[in-house]
Amino acid sequence: MFQYIIHKIFYGFLTLFGVVTVIFFLFNVLPGDPARMMLDQREDTKQLENIRKKYGFDKPISTQYLYYLNDVSPLSFHSDFSGDYTFLSEEKYSFQKIIQINGTNIVLKYPYLRQSFQKNGKNVSEVIAETLPNTAVLAIFSIAIALFLGIILGILSALYKDTFFDKIIAIISTLGMSVPSFFSAILVAWFFGFVLHKFTGLEMTGSLYEVDDFGEGIRIEWKNLVLPAIVLGIRPLAVVIQLMRNSLLETLQQDYIRTARAKGLTEYQVLKKHALKNSLNPVVTAISGWFASMLAGAVFVEYIFNWNGLGKEIVNSLNTLDLPVIMGSVLVIATLFILINILVDVIYSWLDPRIKLS
Repeated sequence: MFQYIIHKIFYGFLTLFGVVTVIFFLFNVLPGDPARMMLDQREDTKQLENIRKKYGFDKPISTQYLYYLNDVSPLSFHSDFSGDYTFLSEEKYSFQKIIQINGTNIVLKYPYLRQSFQKNGKNVSEVIAETLPNTAVLAIFSIAIALFLGIILGILSALYKDTFFDKIIAIISTLGMSVPSFFSAILVAWFFGFVLHKFTGLEMTGSLYEVDDFGEGIRIEWKNLVLPAIVLGIRPLAVVIQLMRNSLLETLQQDYIRTARAKGLTEYQVLKKHALKNSLNPVVTAISGWFASMLAGAVFVEYIFNWNGLGKEIVNSLNTLDLPVIMGSVLVIATLFILINILVDVIYSWLDPRIKLS
C-alpha cells in the first residue's frame, strides 16, 4: 500500500510539472503587459520599471519560467534572500534552510503562488484560502444529495427493471444529464427564490456568509446553500442513478450471486452482503470526478447564485485579467484532482477485494 501511494505521488508530481508548464506559457503569451495590469491605469514610466524589475517581467521568458518553477516548488533555490531576485518575502514566510552550497540556499517551503494583480498585492494563496472552503461546502452537500438519492433510486430502478417506475426514473435522469447547469440554475433560482419565495423563504442569490443587516458582524446563512447545492447535484445525481442501476443489474447476474441465493440467503441479504458493495465501483469513479470538478469551481452555479466560491473568483479574475489568481487556481485544481484520484484507487481496494493496488 505504502509503495503504491509513493508511486502515485511521484507520477502526480510529474503531472503537476506538466500543468505548471502549460499554464505558465499559456498565460504568458497573452497580449498585454503584466506590469500595466498590476498598476491598472495608475502607472507612470518609473512605476512600470520598478514593477518589471521587482517581479522579473524584464527577464527573458525562459528565465521567468524558472523563477515560476522556483516559486511553486516546495523545494527551491535562492542565491541570496536579500540580494538576488526572488518573489519570496522573509517577513511573510518562514523558511527552513536545508543546505547551503557555494552560496546557494536550498530551502523547504510552502508553494508560493505569487500576488494578485488587482487585490492590492494580496497573496494568491490567501485569495484561494478564502474562497475554496465555500466551494468545498457546496460540493460536499451536492455530492451528498447525489449519492443519497442516486444510490437509492438506482437500486429501486434495478430491482423494478422495465416497470413504469424504472421508465420514469430513466426519463428524469436523462433530463438531468441533458439540461445545462446555467439554465437549471436560472430556472431554480427564479422559481424557488422568486415565485415561491413566500413559501420557501429562500433567496435567489446569497453566499454561505452574509453581513448582518445592522453591520454588527457576519453570520452563516445555511438556507443560501439549498438551491445551489440542488442545482449542482442534478447532473451527478442523474449519472449515479444510471451507473448504480446498470452496475447492480450486472452484478446480480454473477455466479457468486447465484451461489449466495442457492445457499438460502434472502434477496435483502444478497443485496446487502454481496451485490451492493461490488456495484459501487463505477459510482465511486464517477463521483470522484464530479467532486474534483466541483472543487475546481462550479463556475456558472456560483456566479448565478452569487456564491463566493473559487468558481466565481476565477470568473472575476478572467474579467480583470488577474493572471496570478487564475494560474494559482488552476494549479490548486490540478492538485486536488491528483489527490482525489489516489484516494479513489485506495477506496477501490476496500470496496472490491478482487482489485489489487499492485
